[in-house]
Amino acid sequence: MDGSIDWWCVPNLDSPPLFDRMLDPECGGYFAVAPNAPFRIDRQYRADSNVLETIFTTATGRARLTESMNSGTAGRLPWTELARRIDGLDGHVTFDIHVRFGRRAETINPYVSAVGDQSVFHAGHVLGLFRTSDGITVRRLDDAGLEAGLSVGPGDRETIAIVAGEDEPLVVPTIEDIDGRIDGSDAEWKQWAGKLRYDGVHRDALVRSALALKLLLFSPSGAIAAAATTSLPERIGGTKNYDYRYAWVRDAGYTIKAFLAVDAQAEAKAAFTWLLRRLKEHGAQVCYTLDGGLVPEAREIALPGYRGSTPVLVGNAATDQHQHGVYGDIFGTAAHFVSAGHILDASSAETLAHLADECADRWRQPDSGIWELPDARHYTMSKISCWQALARAAELASAGQLPTTCRDRWIRERDRIAAWIDEHCWSDEIGSYLFYPGADGVDAAIALAVPFGFPNPSRLRQSLDAIDRTLGAGPYHYRYHGASREEGCFLACSLWMVEARALLGQQDEAERAYERLIAAMDRGVGIYAEMADPGDGHYLGNVPQGLTHLALVMAITSLAHR
Repeated sequence: MDGSIDWWCVPNLDSPPLFDRMLDPECGGYFAVAPNAPFRIDRQYRADSNVLETIFTTATGRARLTESMNSGTAGRLPWTELARRIDGLDGHVTFDIHVRFGRRAETINPYVSAVGDQSVFHAGHVLGLFRTSDGITVRRLDDAGLEAGLSVGPGDRETIAIVAGEDEPLVVPTIEDIDGRIDGSDAEWKQWAGKLRYDGVHRDALVRSALALKLLLFSPSGAIAAAATTSLPERIGGTKNYDYRYAWVRDAGYTIKAFLAVDAQAEAKAAFTWLLRRLKEHGAQVCYTLDGGLVPEAREIALPGYRGSTPVLVGNAATDQHQHGVYGDIFGTAAHFVSAGHILDASSAETLAHLADECADRWRQPDSGIWELPDARHYTMSKISCWQALARAAELASAGQLPTTCRDRWIRERDRIAAWIDEHCWSDEIGSYLFYPGADGVDAAIALAVPFGFPNPSRLRQSLDAIDRTLGAGPYHYRYHGASREEGCFLACSLWMVEARALLGQQDEAERAYERLIAAMDRGVGIYAEMADPGDGHYLGNVPQGLTHLALVMAITSLAHR
């Protein structure tokens, strides 16, 4: 809200940051464009677009800041281009521009050098330059960063941009071309959003979340990042800080389902193909890097952290975990892909058949669960995910999409899993499926059993009531029993509850829950984090959180099925 970009990784979401003041408030890098007098703001994304507009109002006038990660007419540019345009609206407004390069926890020292008549900056392997229009006065450009200023009146327009790349030749476009690409990018976003097939309730919110998910798709590979940030805490001052700039099978699978729900076929196909190839190459891993490799072990970076919350991490400990949910996620994705009228190839069918056999062999083992907990247990949701995997595998085989050799075995194991869950995971005392057999409480992820099609709707309705009763906090929900001591409420869980109630025929209750939740979590621009503090409403966890946005898409589409 202060006109400063405090987190930007160049050139990709999982690259080291050029600006990192979000995690290092005293010494981190940032790029600020704001009036040099007191101001108030109004901001929103342009309709059906990922181009952001902020209106600054001061005592002397109003001006608009328009910001775009530019693309070209053929999609992603072969370089990184961040453009910030300032338009005068009323009166006169004077702006200051401040840029400080991040030093990556003192592991690099950025510097500026002259190449011909251009001044370029170097930050580790990143080579970049500033492009400015004539009305912007650069007062300083040196190894520490840039200082500049401008003044705009009605009809005036000035633009500043960063063009950058990593270990590659640098294009030097004109500022006129960069400025033109702001509106060109806006037009491309509008064209993409306009092709989404949905005209039901809450369309604007659905399109905004679809656009957020599109930003998390790494177009060179088709991978979908879980979030765009690292180490934003799940509780201020707590230690549950994670790097989410990787592709989780779970999150990617659910995102593909969300893309299919709005007929974004190209994105769904690219992400699904990427997932299948990674599973064939590496087996049933929990997550992968955006270029398809294995996620490195988590290592700590010596930074102060967001509001003093440490550790700051790169990498993720989940890379060494086993989660049964991987099986359900990939088969749920395959089933949605096929139900949309598409066809599996022989190689993908072979990979999926192997995974179904593996699931049939492993479902009785404990795992780390959907929440990636350190204690391996017989988590109820993990067993339901195995049931989902084998149920979908048998259906795909019956439809001619998978080989039928082991179909009967998959059906028998599917039924054994359902019987095991009802025998070991149900509590008459609580009136719910438990977090795991013998647990003291419940798991909000049980709401996912409804869209998974788990065959006990009566017990699922009771479980939803128990989740509201024991994990609810106003419109929000904690993830599982005991989570309130160490983290905020998980936004996706509350949206899963909306979806589940709608699918169980409780449409009015689902609609009321949705309205309460959106009113509580909205911050004006439609971008949502992982969690929220139920006390003060502040966001917690990484952002934009793909799991939140895809859950919102599925909640809205379920409400539309009245």
